[in-house]
Amino acid sequence: MKINKSLGKKCWVVPDGYIPQVTENDSNNLNGYISHECACILNTGSKDARIDLSIYFEDAEPKFVEGIIVPAQRSCHLRMDQLQIDSQLVIERATPYSLIVNSSELVVVQMSRLDTTQNNMAFLSTMCFPVNDEE
Repeated sequence: MKINKSLGKKCWVVPDGYIPQVTENDSNNLNGYISHECACILNTGSKDARIDLSIYFEDAEPKFVEGIIVPAQRSCHLRMDQLQIDSQLVIERATPYSLIVNSSELVVVQMSRLDTTQNNMAFLSTMCFPVNDEE
């Protein structure tokens, strides 16, 4: 069944973000996995979506990453451990953060976390909190 409409909301909230520290398990991991978080963004609409991220920390000023494009009828998996501003990492490992995803178009956002700090890897995936777009 083909989706013929835009699904989702324009604003999503992720209150719990945390990228685990790289450990010896990561370097010894034969399958190449490394701990990370990912914002999975789905754009089912007919227009490209411009994504702006606001990242909040417990003990530092917010950071903003603007102008990420998710093309129409595509998905994007944003690795949070690879986000950069002026060649500098936006989120350091082992630092709690919260995230707001603002989009120019309706999108659906899900967060996932892979934690490889122990021999038995853990994977968590959760839907983000959608904010009503009423203006």
